Amino acid sequence: MKIYKIILAIVTTVIFVLPACKKDFLDEKVYSKFTPEALSDSLAFEAGIIGLQSQYSLWNTMNENQNGNQGFLCVWQMGTDVAYNKAPDDLDPMSIPYTNYEKLNSADLSSEFLWKWAYNIINNANVVIVNIDKPELTVGERFKNKIKAQAMFYRALSYNYLATLYGGVPLITEPLSAPKTDFVRAAVKDVNDLIVSDLNFAKVNAPSIDELAAKSLPNKFMASQLLAEAYLRIGGKDKEAEAECDAIINSGQFSLIKNRYGVKASQPGDPFADMFIFGNQRRLQGNTEAIWVEETENPASVPNGAGPDLQSKFPGYHFTGSQHRRVWGSRYYNTPGMVLSDSLGGRGISRLALTYFVLNLYSKDDMRNSPYNLRRKYYYNDPSSPKYRQLVVPGPGIDTNRNIVPKINKWDQFDPNDTFGSSMIKDFIIMRLGETYLLKAEAQLKQGNTSGAAASINVLRDRAHAGSVLAANITMDFILDERVRELIGEENRRMTLMRTGMLLKRVVGRGLKITGLSDKINLLPIPQSEIDLNKDAKLEQNPGY
Repeated sequence: MKIYKIILAIVTTVIFVLPACKKDFLDEKVYSKFTPEALSDSLAFEAGIIGLQSQYSLWNTMNENQNGNQGFLCVWQMGTDVAYNKAPDDLDPMSIPYTNYEKLNSADLSSEFLWKWAYNIINNANVVIVNIDKPELTVGERFKNKIKAQAMFYRALSYNYLATLYGGVPLITEPLSAPKTDFVRAAVKDVNDLIVSDLNFAKVNAPSIDELAAKSLPNKFMASQLLAEAYLRIGGKDKEAEAECDAIINSGQFSLIKNRYGVKASQPGDPFADMFIFGNQRRLQGNTEAIWVEETENPASVPNGAGPDLQSKFPGYHFTGSQHRRVWGSRYYNTPGMVLSDSLGGRGISRLALTYFVLNLYSKDDMRNSPYNLRRKYYYNDPSSPKYRQLVVPGPGIDTNRNIVPKINKWDQFDPNDTFGSSMIKDFIIMRLGETYLLKAEAQLKQGNTSGAAASINVLRDRAHAGSVLAANITMDFILDERVRELIGEENRRMTLMRTGMLLKRVVGRGLKITGLSDKINLLPIPQSEIDLNKDAKLEQNPGY
């Protein structure tokens, strides 16, 4: 968890309020919600922005926030072109409908979580946005605009999720202080207009990345990257999307990692793999490609009593960490002759496996296909085994135990103090420059500039020693392929395919173990619980549900 999240841990669902320094500490008031009374000075507003980031981070840590179901992260990869489930009996209620689409309906747990997650962020962002303009606040105009810009980023981010996954949704721009039961769906254009307006304000008024002490919080380049993505989804704004990408690329603030760096630079590896090594991911650790990194800390290492007993200190707040390593890692340690190790990524449970499409997508010399980035071979690593250092040869057919499974190494992480792997202490790279070039190529293709798109993609392929492509090679399918090569395990693949309108097309011939395909999967179902509670107006359901 971020160290500031741990210090201010109650922010999962609340804003932790710091009493104004003018008051005697004996007059302390403790507020349990984002409230106008709480937002009384600059420290409280800064805590509010941290609170919004904490609420956003529940996306990665919600495994303990939904009755113990741990399949949420699988939802965004399985049932697409990149991943499938190795063992159907291990699917939990959150991920079953996303590989067997005939079971996807309005009672879906993942859709319900996502909807509530997004609107919690939106409502609390609205509280910040409205209250930062209170006339009695004694803060400067620049501070006001910074806070408003950061809150608007989170609001736009949440609405962009909703618009991508549901289409038009209820549009809320004022704080809700009482139950409301008459929501109606706004036109998707109105939702898009708010997203664009918020991000245009944020890209001007949010801090630059080097002005931020807490690098996980919104900066102006995060706003530009999200705006480029939103423009591409909206359509007809491709020139504007390209301009947003150029604002990042030409800013002088970022550069692609092309040389070895960081904590394992003297060991075998390559520059691409270096980006995803624990201790290398942050900007301050040498990652010049990072635009948005959710920085985390090992709860056991946090001072002042925040150690293994942290959960008992903050009941209701969950410190179990992300499921990414478990989702993407394999169960090699279950194979006789193999033991848990750092070099094999720690303890995974292989909830998903890469499709044959992914495994056959790379050229031989592509750095992103190196064993430091995509593990295809395992060797017995238990010194007491007679097979020590020999190649592990998987048995015929599908390994339903998911013990020896090709995997990406981006989520490898091993903590010798926690060999079971109960906590994820690795940072999350959410936005980086590699994706900026891919978004730019997409914008150029949609303008008919295939030469420009090829040039943008070749920046990445040159870094990867993958060989250049020609303008004639550039199609939307090629760009989506290149996104896999560059971003597998990082991007929300389902979101990308739904944003581009390519989900149904891409799973045909590429996906594995998928049933019930139909046009309905282009959008998610509006949660039935929300429809039922909305008793004073009709909340229209999406087609097919």
